[in-house]
Amino acid sequence: MIKNLGIGTGRRKTAVARVYVRDGDGKIVVNGEALHRYFRQEEHVVMVHLPLLLTDQEHKVDIVINVYGGGVHGQAEACRHGLARALCQLDGGYYKNLRSKGYLTRDSRMVERKKYGQAGARRRFQFSKR
Repeated sequence: MIKNLGIGTGRRKTAVARVYVRDGDGKIVVNGEALHRYFRQEEHVVMVHLPLLLTDQEHKVDIVINVYGGGVHGQAEACRHGLARALCQLDGGYYKNLRSKGYLTRDSRMVERKKYGQAGARRRFQFSKR
């Protein structure tokens, strides 16, 4: 029986990540693949690792992440947000450090919807006086 020590949901734009923290030795699995195989850019790998480094849990827990929606960068930020929330569930003492770094703040910026009678969200159709 696998026991989850902490569960967190992270969101960014249209990306949603469900993060499960379990006892282990530091393996991170994203959608069934190793972290380095799923996020090919080092920037995104480091972004997901940041909450673990801050709380000194890097080689103490295994992380299982299911992420969908959005692009690669949004997914990486959603993973970071979810991981920070799951670590807070693991130990409430991490809350202050994670909050001060901004890892617990949900970046709520979304794409603005397209309006009727316009070419996009804000761009109007070209005006012709005559």
